[in-house]
Parts: sequence; C-alpha cells; structure tokens
Amino acid sequence: MFEGLDSPCAAGDPAFTAPSDIFSRISAGDFADLLALATVRRVDKGEFIFRAGDAGRNVYFLREGRVKIYQASALGREVILWFCFPGEIFGLTEVVEGGGRVVNAQSCERAEVLCIARTQFKDYLASHSAVSFVIMQALSCRMRVLGDMLVNLIDDDVNSRVTKLMLRLSACHGTRVGDEIHLNIRMTHQEIADMVGTARQTVTKVLSELKQQGLLSIENHRIRIRSPELLNEHSRPT
Repeated sequence: MFEGLDSPCAAGDPAFTAPSDIFSRISAGDFADLLALATVRRVDKGEFIFRAGDAGRNVYFLREGRVKIYQASALGREVILWFCFPGEIFGLTEVVEGGGRVVNAQSCERAEVLCIARTQFKDYLASHSAVSFVIMQALSCRMRVLGDMLVNLIDDDVNSRVTKLMLRLSACHGTRVGDEIHLNIRMTHQEIADMVGTARQTVTKVLSELKQQGLLSIENHRIRIRSPELLNEHSRPT
C-alpha cells in the first residue's frame, strides 16, 4: 500500500485498502476446513474456468496465477470487470442466486484453482462465520471499485480513466521502492483498454504520453509509477 494519494484505494478506506487475499485473513483451522472441501484444478494460459451460460455449480478460490472476469459486448468486445489474484474468490454470484453464469472466467497464465461445490460452500459459511465476514468485506470492496469505474466511464476522458486505473491497481497491488511505486502485476495494453472502455491504440498513446512526461515507465509489461503524486494530479479531468 502507499499513502499520500486521494484515490479511493489510498484514502485509508478499509473497504479499499483491505487485502484481497482471503487466505491470509482467515485462521489456519478455517483454511484447513476449506481445503478439505476443495478439488484442485490446474489450468493453462487462455483456458476457461467457466463461460457465460455454464451452470453455476461451484465457487472458486485462486491459489496461483491470474484470472480475468469479463463479459462480451454485443459487438464481441471483451469488457473486463476485474482480475482475480491469488487468494481471491470468484464465481460466487450463482452460489447465492442459482442459475447459469453471466460472466466468463479465463486464466491469463498458468493457474491453480480450488473448486468447491455450491452446496458444500453454503454449509461451510454457515459454520464459519468469521470467513463469511471476510468474504463480505472482499465483495463489498469489489462492488465499490466497480461502482467507481462506472462513474469514471461516464465522467472522465480516456486519459483520466487510464491514470485512475494505474493508481487504483498500484494502491492495491503496488510496492513502494524509493520514490517509485512498482505495480506487482503484468498487464497488456489490450487488457488495460478492456478495463477502461477504449481501444488498445488509445491506451498505447496515453501510456506513451505519461512516459514522456516522466510519470511512469514500463518494463516487460510491469508498470513503475515514478511520481504517484503528480500522476494523481494528472488523473483529474481539466
């Protein structure tokens, strides 16, 4: 985490700054009980864990790798809603509501997933109230971030949307190294475009301008924010 920014993730709001890694936030006993219910599934890069329309029979925890959760627009474009990182839960909506999947979950790299049957997971939560609360916090954070992204799509130009995404990801997944913030995840220009609702070429242009201004650098798809304070100023629409 880093301080000094007035972006949602860095403003000290526990719903945004709470770790997304559920595994690290539950007791060893609760984790052991969870593992006892799980089937381990290993997936290759590009493999779908589930697709829109599939039956929602399981809930999933990501143990290794990165998974994108997205919907396809009427024109066939991917709209990435969020990325899951190790320790995060996904596929939970149908556990509560039943029915088929409305989103796709696809692995961005080789990954390991814990699969738990819907009925077993509901029984587990009923007897592990502390885990239920942790999951409620994680889902609350996710909903608030999605709401923030929706407002940004309506109010902001593409430059502001890209810079706000960089700040949000860095606040949640960044490490301060000297005066810089190193984003600990790799993201392609296309993935960034699919998250902010624009074209890959536009993202490339915006990032190039930010690099020219000395606000960030990119090495092997890893982003380093050289001046988070100035980047925060830049994120505000003029």
